[in-house]
Amino acid sequence: MVNVGLSHVEDAVAAKHPGLAEYAGCQSHAFMKGVGTFITGSGAAFVVQKALNTRLPYPLQWSILLSVVAGSVASYAITRRETQRCSDLWMYLEAADPPPAPGPGAPLSLPPEGKRNKYGDVVE
Repeated sequence: MVNVGLSHVEDAVAAKHPGLAEYAGCQSHAFMKGVGTFITGSGAAFVVQKALNTRLPYPLQWSILLSVVAGSVASYAITRRETQRCSDLWMYLEAADPPPAPGPGAPLSLPPEGKRNKYGDVVE
């Protein structure tokens, strides 16, 4: 079993989708960014309304309501954009062909051709 957030994913599913952990991390980040945007947006809207309260006097419950609505709209927009990015990442990770894993003892890259000195370095 592989843990992804609070849920468990079978090993076979995790092996079939190698980008699952990256996608889950991206989604978690997107949702936390949305929560942060809601808190920040609501607080900022409330402060702005309190600063403008002398010009537009209305009761406290309307200030709170409008602040929550403004924070919700901002949070929705940010979360939707970030979730779309995560979806694009998932599609890229699923469509991309991963490079073949080198076997044990295989060189990591092919050496360039040319003359070599006694230490094995390529000399031009």
